[in-house]
Amino acid sequence: MPVIVTKRNLNSQVTYLEVDCPAIARKARPGQFVMLRVDRKGERFPLTIADYDDVRGTITVMYQRVGLSTQKLELLGPGDSILDVVGPLGNPTNTEGVRRAVVIGGGVGCAIAFPQAKVLYREGAHVDVIVGFRTKELVCLERSFRNNCSNLYITTDDGSYGRHGFVTDQLSDLLKAGEQYDVAIAIGPIPMMRAVSEVTRPYGLKTIVSLNPIMVDGTGMCGGCRVTVGGKTRFACVEGPDFDGHEVDYDELLARNKVYQSQERRAKEAHRCNLERMVNQLTKGGNEAWLI
Repeated sequence: MPVIVTKRNLNSQVTYLEVDCPAIARKARPGQFVMLRVDRKGERFPLTIADYDDVRGTITVMYQRVGLSTQKLELLGPGDSILDVVGPLGNPTNTEGVRRAVVIGGGVGCAIAFPQAKVLYREGAHVDVIVGFRTKELVCLERSFRNNCSNLYITTDDGSYGRHGFVTDQLSDLLKAGEQYDVAIAIGPIPMMRAVSEVTRPYGLKTIVSLNPIMVDGTGMCGGCRVTVGGKTRFACVEGPDFDGHEVDYDELLARNKVYQSQERRAKEAHRCNLERMVNQLTKGGNEAWLI
């Protein structure tokens, strides 16, 4: 089973995890993802490969601690094993012929945007990066981005760090100033990707978004990840995750991603109750084992 090599918190919400996966590290490319299963009773869920080292045989993922599965993953530490890590899955981001790019990341999506910026910059492209966060305390990967781009622009919703405003404000200013790009790559919350696509549309700027629909197996068999792009049904796990941002049906994508919200809330609450009962039992000196 894959073993966790390094774990650290990037901020109060996002965790950095380096995992020993030599076979995946040898084949991984920017834009691809893995499917994880923490334990035998856990769900399979996708995480984008944020980085990879084929010499050390490790891959890096970053996740926001929001759902039951990521909360269970958060209980593990260096030396612990993850039951399943399958990949690399999906198609790599196509960087061929790109000489000038603007890469836009929002929140935890910045972790996914980083490998795209890194590979483009190391291939000799001019890369402007715009990253947005709600507040200064949530800013992450700043040094990594600065070392792998031509210009870095940071925005915060509350103005506590960098520019006060949204990534679209900075992007709009760059385009109005006459900056020319071969491609815009936007990764983050669905509303952000939609907003970026609307900013770039009048300029005819090719815009790639990385979609995150619900996935079950990650191999195209379940159909859970279907999205509508250009009026046609596409499967994000095998045909994506990158798609033309100007053709995505964002309303449908938002609606589908909310389908299981009530079940997710109940699962998180049950998990929290189990943890509290276990802690109470241990505090009382009991030896009853609780299934978490």
